[in-house]
Amino acid sequence: MQPRLNLILLGVDDIARSAAFYAALGWPAAPSSHAGFIKIDLGGVVLGLISRSDLAADAGQLASQPSQAAHGALVYLARQPGEVAETLALVVRHGGTLVKPATRTAWGVAGYFRDLDGHLFEVCYEDGWVFEESGRLLV
Repeated sequence: MQPRLNLILLGVDDIARSAAFYAALGWPAAPSSHAGFIKIDLGGVVLGLISRSDLAADAGQLASQPSQAAHGALVYLARQPGEVAETLALVVRHGGTLVKPATRTAWGVAGYFRDLDGHLFEVCYEDGWVFEESGRLLV
């Protein structure tokens, strides 16, 4: 397993408004985006925009709890479905907190953890993500 950060996932109040804001800054949505999930190519790392409520629900968190609310997450994209559980187990062995175990989803397999400082991370496998041989994520 090669450590990499592929996706910065931000929970936002209004996806369309946020997408327009980033587009005005010169960061347009990728063609593979849709109304519920905007992908912005930052040159090898993708900025993803998702509603706060959808992010909180996906992570199994309550958006109404400010200290636990899902305002954003860093995402590790696994190359194989089994890598999600393996990565989460490694995190727990080193002191991270399991938030949501590896779970089958409509799009693949995903789980969440918090690091030692409480930052939310998703470990995710989805067939839809495509990588160059170098490991760079394509959107």
